[in-house]
Amino acid sequence: MPDPKPGNEALLANHFLLRHLRPEELSRLAASATISRHQDRSTIFQRGDPGESLMIVLAGHVKICAYSIDGKELILSIISHGGLFGEIAVLDSQPRSADAVAVGKTELLVLHRQVLIPFLTRDPGVAARLIGVLCQRLRRTSEQLEDALLRDAPGRLAGCLLRLGNTHGAADGAGVRLTIRLSQQQLGNLTGISRESVNKQLIEWSRAGYLTMQRGVIRIEDPAFLQAVADATF
Repeated sequence: MPDPKPGNEALLANHFLLRHLRPEELSRLAASATISRHQDRSTIFQRGDPGESLMIVLAGHVKICAYSIDGKELILSIISHGGLFGEIAVLDSQPRSADAVAVGKTELLVLHRQVLIPFLTRDPGVAARLIGVLCQRLRRTSEQLEDALLRDAPGRLAGCLLRLGNTHGAADGAGVRLTIRLSQQQLGNLTGISRESVNKQLIEWSRAGYLTMQRGVIRIEDPAFLQAVADATF
């Protein structure tokens, strides 16, 4: 369950969405914010739940996902430190459109709708930043749709790894080390590829020296090669 925590004001003041607010506005918003902690794989909210809050990731990761009738998972996005989610239901007052699940031990800052909405209506800067987040989500969704329709399995996996490197990666020499540990099943759920196919492709690229895998951490040794694979399948 969420609980109040001192220091919320400092957390908000450092976040891109709200850092331009005046001190008194930050104090008022921080007073209503809460901290929510979740264990690995625990459900934060489910599709159809009331959309009463927007959440900012302070630690860990959150996957936004949907499930088919037979239980097959599709991961729509992964949110890391500083990222926010839950904004769609907060803005349109409709139920949640997908599930949110913790990846690793996760800590969230929760901003409640009844307090946040007045800030959005009064401050065009906050609203514009939130619209920017929505646009980024739409672009990523379009990329995933392009992958599913136009790329073969290697191209989809290559494009996925490159996007993960951009959003969850750290420069490591000439390569990029992913800072999030994802199982091969989770990579498959991100790309719509079977776990077996993901495993086969990762092993092939690892043997060729294009990437390395150690204790669940992937390091992209040759980003240009993966980009060429992704581009070649359009």
